[in-house]
Amino acid sequence: MKNDVLEYKGYHTKIVFDSSTKSVRGKIEGIKDLVDFETSDLSRIEEEFHLAVDDYLEFCEEVGKEPDKEYSGTFNVRINPELHKEIALHASKEGISLNAAVENAIKEYVIPTDKHGENIEETIKMVVEQLKNHSTYNYVQSRTWNNNVIRFPLEETLIVEEMTN
Repeated sequence: MKNDVLEYKGYHTKIVFDSSTKSVRGKIEGIKDLVDFETSDLSRIEEEFHLAVDDYLEFCEEVGKEPDKEYSGTFNVRINPELHKEIALHASKEGISLNAAVENAIKEYVIPTDKHGENIEETIKMVVEQLKNHSTYNYVQSRTWNNNVIRFPLEETLIVEEMTN
């Protein structure tokens, strides 16, 4: 569900329903400090989140503490030992650290790129713009790319469909 995440002043929270108390609650994600909030009035959840963030920032200022920023860039991952071995060997063969290999894998997962390291969405947008500006197509053309079918129909719309085997 995408609508259960709120953002305020650079902080995020995921809202969850607690059936035992019939309330909604959340906590600021990605910081070391525990900052949580709760309300039984669903219409007040965003306000409660804002108050929690404001209280946290105010408290930090009062005690002279720098407020935590979301996601420091360090986290522990538990994976299958065989997968750990494989990525460590892969990193060694590539001449990069294990951290760099894991970061690359996460980037590939979060921001899909083509084999040349270019962002796929940006590449497709660029191709569509080039076709609009420099080409005239009077028919539908299809190409298969990266397990997707890309169609250029008569309208100036790009259609990408996942291939089914």
